[in-house]
Amino acid sequence: MKRPAPVDEEVLFDGRSLISETDTKGIITFTNRKFTEMTLYPKEEAIGQPHSILRHPDMPKAAFAGMWDIIQAGKIWEGYVKNLRKDGKYYWVVVNIVPKFDEDGTVVGYIASRKMPDRSRLPTIISQYKAMIDEEKNS
Repeated sequence: MKRPAPVDEEVLFDGRSLISETDTKGIITFTNRKFTEMTLYPKEEAIGQPHSILRHPDMPKAAFAGMWDIIQAGKIWEGYVKNLRKDGKYYWVVVNIVPKFDEDGTVVGYIASRKMPDRSRLPTIISQYKAMIDEEKNS
């Protein structure tokens, strides 16, 4: 699936129950209606795609590497994420990712829910992410 070109226009997330689920490789297996409304990806189009279709280029790779380390260990991860919508616009959320376990205690997938970010923290987060991306480019 071709990713959209980023547009420098934010769509404010209203904090209502935006949920998605993935398998252990990050492939989307479930989305709710709010996911479709916010991302503009219909459920039929999103399911089967890598969750990284939402990754905004302003997000450092290191942020997601740390996330994967935590959730693959069966722990909960929470962090600020700038996501890219299908129309190229972006939105900020605080994502909470919870591992799903089978009856044997093996991680079989992940459930991600989002909440509204603390807007007063965004300038610091943006600055940190920019520094991380600059470091990635120079290494």
